[in-house]
Amino acid sequence: MDIMNATQQDTPDKGKLKVNLTSQIDARPIADASVSISYTGVPDSRLEQLTTDSSGQTETIELDAPPLDLSLDPENEVQPYSEYTLQVTAPGYEPVSIAGAEILSSVTAIQNITLSPIDTPETSEEVFVIPAHTLYGTYPPKIPEDEIKPINESGEIVLSRVVVPEYIVVHDGSPRDTTATNYYVKYKDYIKNVASSEIYATWPADTIRANVLAIMSFTLNRVFTEWYRNQGFEFTITSSTAFDHKWIPERNIFDTISVIVDELFADYLSRPNVKQPILTQYCDGRQVQCPNWMTQWGSKSLGDQGYSPIEILRYYYGDNMYINTAEAISGIPASWPGYNLEIGSRGDKVRQLQEQINVIAGSYPAIPKVTVDGIYGPATSAAIRKIQSVFGLPQTGITDYSTWYKVSEIYVGVSRIAELT
Repeated sequence: MDIMNATQQDTPDKGKLKVNLTSQIDARPIADASVSISYTGVPDSRLEQLTTDSSGQTETIELDAPPLDLSLDPENEVQPYSEYTLQVTAPGYEPVSIAGAEILSSVTAIQNITLSPIDTPETSEEVFVIPAHTLYGTYPPKIPEDEIKPINESGEIVLSRVVVPEYIVVHDGSPRDTTATNYYVKYKDYIKNVASSEIYATWPADTIRANVLAIMSFTLNRVFTEWYRNQGFEFTITSSTAFDHKWIPERNIFDTISVIVDELFADYLSRPNVKQPILTQYCDGRQVQCPNWMTQWGSKSLGDQGYSPIEILRYYYGDNMYINTAEAISGIPASWPGYNLEIGSRGDKVRQLQEQINVIAGSYPAIPKVTVDGIYGPATSAAIRKIQSVFGLPQTGITDYSTWYKVSEIYVGVSRIAELT
């Protein structure tokens, strides 16, 4: 396999990669694991050998990537990312190999991997092969549906309000493929995976926001209307582009997308006097055209021109499209107070935060424990800054919306044995 053509090899761009390892059983980080990195297709070409730290993370390394322009040009037909194979081993855990991890120029690829403890004498390597990105490969186009689903009052399950679920069940195939596996996936992880599979992380931030909002609204429509369960299926959504979105087990995500999903994860798109999130369908706009839907390459062009996320969305879906926020978020101990917690803040919310920090610090030794006194002082700020560093958020030491829910998510993960494994 050509990694890059000859002209690109002379002066390759650089992308970055960071690997995070956790245990499938208790969500705790796995230290002292070995991560070997080679070019996909050239397995003997070991480029890097990394070891995870006490937070289960490798250092962030630079890897060769094709030129940035290739992922920004809708006319380009050259693969705009390079592919690497990661082989992961850790004492007491099943080894994992991931082929086809994508490295784009100028952004950081984040490879999150959960490892399964060895429970039989014969250990076998679990192998994942990541297929082509949807903007580069060929996938079935979306089968059009009505963007608002009829809600029958016939006893069918339909939620009374929009709730962000903690997990969704993803059927890794088309709906009637009974051989396809169902995966329990955290909602935010699902959105990050789909966005990383369907748009390029090098695009303008507001283009990424518009696409993430469309992905989330579509997904929450499936959740709200119990679309598949009402047809007798045992899942929330599929990984088929003909029916839903492309979701890929164990694929890497990207830092630019991850931060935006953490910022927007409770939002969706709505129309006046319609309770359900809108089923916002879209296509790429190059291989497939879709009148009255957003096109991904078109949204990139509008982002380049300075359009805001809602301006991009209204350009395609009309002026009566609005950004709404879900009434509830599942699986969290307490909701965000509605304002930032920072040095000088006091009260029960600070105390709650400090208690959660200390539970997380029990699993992540790099995070310092703090005094639970309800006063947000320098020590609490420093602990939050470290949490932000470990979990990929801007390192401000301030507990904003994204940080509050990230702390909640990690706290829940490490303080309860995963019920769904």
